Amino acid sequence: MKKYIVADEWNIIEEGFDPHLNKISESIFSLGNGRMGQRANFEENYSGETLQGNYVAGIYYPDKTRVGWWKNGYPEYFAKVLNAANWIGIDIRIGEETLDLYTAEVSNFKRVLNMKEGYLERTFTAKLQSGKMLQVCAKRFCSIVDDEAAAIQYSLKALNFDDVLTIIPYIDGDVQNQDSNYDEKFWDEVYKEVKGADAYLTLRTKKTAFDVCTATRFSVDTDQHYDIEELMKEKHVGARLQINIKAGEEIRIFKYAVNLSSENYPKDQLLQASKDLLNRVSAKGFDTMLQEQASAWAEKWKESDIIIKGDVEAQQGIRFNIFQLNQTYTGEDERLNIGPKGFTGEKYGGSTYWDTEAYCVPFYLATASPDVTRKLLIYRYKHLQKAIENAQKLGFKDGAALYPMVTINGEECHNEWEITFEEIHRNGAIAFAIYNYIRYTGDQEYLSEYGLEVLVGIARFWSQRVNWSEARKQYVMLGVTGPNEYENNVNNNWYTNTMACWCMKYAIEALDYVSGTHSDRYTELTTKMSFDAHKEIQAWKHIIDNMYYPQDEQRGVFLQQDGFLDKELIPVSELDPSDRPLNQKWSWDRILRSVYIKQADVLQGLYLLEDQFDEVTLRRNFDFYEPLTVHESSLSPCVHAILAAKLGDQKRAYEFYLRTSRLDLDDYNNDTEDGLHITSMAGTWMSVVEGFAGMRVRDGQLQFHPFLPEKWQSFSFNIFFRGSVININVDKDGVCLNNRSEKDITILLFGKPVFLAGSSSVNVDNHCAEFQ
Repeated sequence: MKKYIVADEWNIIEEGFDPHLNKISESIFSLGNGRMGQRANFEENYSGETLQGNYVAGIYYPDKTRVGWWKNGYPEYFAKVLNAANWIGIDIRIGEETLDLYTAEVSNFKRVLNMKEGYLERTFTAKLQSGKMLQVCAKRFCSIVDDEAAAIQYSLKALNFDDVLTIIPYIDGDVQNQDSNYDEKFWDEVYKEVKGADAYLTLRTKKTAFDVCTATRFSVDTDQHYDIEELMKEKHVGARLQINIKAGEEIRIFKYAVNLSSENYPKDQLLQASKDLLNRVSAKGFDTMLQEQASAWAEKWKESDIIIKGDVEAQQGIRFNIFQLNQTYTGEDERLNIGPKGFTGEKYGGSTYWDTEAYCVPFYLATASPDVTRKLLIYRYKHLQKAIENAQKLGFKDGAALYPMVTINGEECHNEWEITFEEIHRNGAIAFAIYNYIRYTGDQEYLSEYGLEVLVGIARFWSQRVNWSEARKQYVMLGVTGPNEYENNVNNNWYTNTMACWCMKYAIEALDYVSGTHSDRYTELTTKMSFDAHKEIQAWKHIIDNMYYPQDEQRGVFLQQDGFLDKELIPVSELDPSDRPLNQKWSWDRILRSVYIKQADVLQGLYLLEDQFDEVTLRRNFDFYEPLTVHESSLSPCVHAILAAKLGDQKRAYEFYLRTSRLDLDDYNNDTEDGLHITSMAGTWMSVVEGFAGMRVRDGQLQFHPFLPEKWQSFSFNIFFRGSVININVDKDGVCLNNRSEKDITILLFGKPVFLAGSSSVNVDNHCAEFQ
C-alpha cells in the first residue's frame, strides 16, 4: 500500500515528483468523457518509465492468441483496447536542451485532478542541466460537453535566462500496445496533413479496419512574431516554432484536439467532420470550454454525489470512484460498455466483463435514467447469437448460450483455459442483471421485448452443463472455476450450482409471465427459439429439485466446492505480510493448494440472493469465509462491506469500505500502474448505499436501514427510483428523507412505512419510538 495522495474532498493531489510512482499517478490522474480518454502522461517529453495511453471508445484489435499449448475451444484472438494516437504532445526546448522531468531537477511539483470541475492541472519548476530554470503550469480536460474533443493550456515562464524557446506540438500515431502478443503495431496510416497550426492524422486498424482521425490546432499567446515549420513523417504530424523568451516572461500555448472514429462517421466524411468540430471547439476558446465543463460536471454531481462529513479520506475515495465511473460510461451509446480499465490502461483487454452486470448495474440504476441500464442489457441481448455460437464451440447445442468472459463484439476472446472454459458463473450475472433491472424499475415489459430470449439461452446452457451423478443420485457441476480465481477446475462450486438453478427458476417465471400477459409474443418467441415448453421446463425443474450443493452440516456453512475442507484452514491473519499479494509472491501451484480466497465466492451468492437466507446462515458463512479472504481482487471488499453492514458489524464494514474506496488511490494490490479498477469502483458506491444505508428494493418498494459509521458526522446521497428522486441524509440525530420530485412515494425506513409527498421531507429522530 502506498500513501502519497494528499487527502482532499474534491481534489486528487500529488505533491513532489517521484519517478518510481509516475506510472501509478498516470493511472490515478487519468481523464475521460465516455468517448475517449487518456492516462496522465506529460505533454512534454519524458524519458523515464511511462505507459503512454490514449484510447478511443469502441476501437479494438483482434490480437492473435498466444499460448504455449493450444486447446480446442480457445478463442482465435484476444481483443485489445487500442492505444491510439498521442495528441497531447508539446515538446519544449530551451536553446539546445529538451525539457524532460526525468533528467531535470524538479521542484514545486504538484499534480491536481479537480473532480468537481473535471480537469487535470500540473505545476512544477524545472532546473535544466545548464542551470536554466523555468516554471510550467499545464491544464487539460476531455470535454463532456463536446465529447469527441479535448483542450490543453500549457504555460511556461523563464525564471533566470534569456534564450530561444522551441515549441513542437505534434500528434504521434506510431504507438504500440504494451500488451501486444507479438510486438505488433496495430495501426496503418491512411492520411496526414499539416496546414500551419492545424494537423490531421487518420489511422486505420489492421484487420478490423476502424478509421480514427485525430486533429489538433494550437495557438501561442505572445506578442512576438513566429514562423511555423510544418513537420510530417510516417504516422506523425506536427509543427515547430521558435520564440525568443526573456527572464520573467511567460508564454501560453493552447492546443485543441478532436478524435473521431468511423464507428460514428462515414469514412469518406471523417476528415471533414474532424475539421468542422475542431473549428467549433477552438472558436469557443479554452476558457469557455472549461466553464462549460465545470457546469456539466456540476449537473453530474447533483445526480450521483455522495457527501460525507467528518472523514476526508472516505469522502475523497468515494468521489474519486464516482468521478472515474462518470468519465468512463455515459449510457449514450448502446454499442459501448464499461471496460475494467476504462480509459486508464490496456490490461485485461476487451470492454465487457461480468463486472458490468454484477457491480455497475446497481450504480447506474440508482444514479441515472433507467434507459442507461436498459442499454447495458440490450447490449447483451444483441450479443445473444454470439453467446450461442460461443457455447457451440464448446459442444453445447439447441440454442444454449454462454456469454463470454471477455469480449468487445460478443465473441469470447479470453485465452486462459481455466477462465474461458470454466468460469461460467458469468452467465448468472447476465440473468441476475435482468432480474435486478426489472425489480428496480418495474419494467416487466423488458422480458417480452428482450429478456426472455436471453434467459432461455442461459437456462439451456445450465441444463446441458450439469450431469447426473449416479453415485449421489443428484445433479452435479464438474470442472468449473467460481468467482474465487485462486481455485481452478473444481467440482460443485456452491456459487455456480446455486446461480445455475436460480437462472433456470427465473427463466421459468419469465416464461410464465410472458405467456400470461403477451400470448402472441410468447408464441412468436417460442417458435423463434424452437422452444418445447413441456419438455424443457420439466427438465429444468428436475435439475432444480435435485441439484447437489456442498455443505458442512457441523459448521452450518455452504462449502465453496467439493474438498474445500481438505485444505489447511489457516486464516489470512497468520500470513507473513511479505507474502502479499499472493499472486505476485507465490507460485500458482502454491496458491491453488492454499485455502486463500481471492474474492467473495460463497459470499457473492449470499449477497445476490440475500432474501433466501436467514441472518444466522449469513453470519455463519461470513464468519467462516471472511478470515480466509485475501481481497486480491478489486471486486471483493465491497461485497464483504455490504454483508458486514447487514450483520451489524459496523467496524469491519467501514474497514472494507475504506479498502474498496481507496484501492487505487493507495495502490492496495500493487497494480494501479496498469490502470484503474473501473468496474469495481461501482462497488464503492454499493458499500455506502447498500451497506451503510441498507438500501434494498423488495416487492417494488424502496427500503433503508441505515447506520452512521463511527468516524463520520453524516453522509447523504440521491436515489432515482421509479420517477422519484429521493435524498437520504444520515447524521448523529437521525435520518432525513427529502423527496426532490413531484411524485409521492412511500419508503420503508427501519421496516416502518414513511410517506413522502412530492417536494416534501421527513425527519426521523434517532429517539423516535416508532422506529426503535
